[in-house]
Amino acid sequence: MNLLPQFGFFELILIAVVALIVVGPKDLPKLMRSAGQFVAKARRMAGEFTSAFDQMARETEMDELRQEIDALKKDNVFTKTKQELDDSLAPVKAELGKETGAMKEAIDKAEVGPENAAPPADEPAKS
Repeated sequence: MNLLPQFGFFELILIAVVALIVVGPKDLPKLMRSAGQFVAKARRMAGEFTSAFDQMARETEMDELRQEIDALKKDNVFTKTKQELDDSLAPVKAELGKETGAMKEAIDKAEVGPENAAPPADEPAKS
């Protein structure tokens, strides 16, 4: 169902003849120019309304997509598995850190060597 009136060729001719009789041939170009400006302004406003509506629709779609992506990130199987592995490996990493520290201390003591080490307090220093 279309609510806009349908204009055919004969209707347009009839309107042109009536406008020519009512307005007169002298003022008809001014009337047509102002009518054209009015139609252009109406089309511009309709275009702005349509673009604003489309922009709101795109923003709404983008928000929905962002929420969906965030939900997928949170409920991801790989993320859960990685978290479980990290939790189970945390004690092993801590123990390795302790052992690495102990090994570094032993290496540092070995590098100093007995000749460079400070003599014990009860022995006199060699000259």
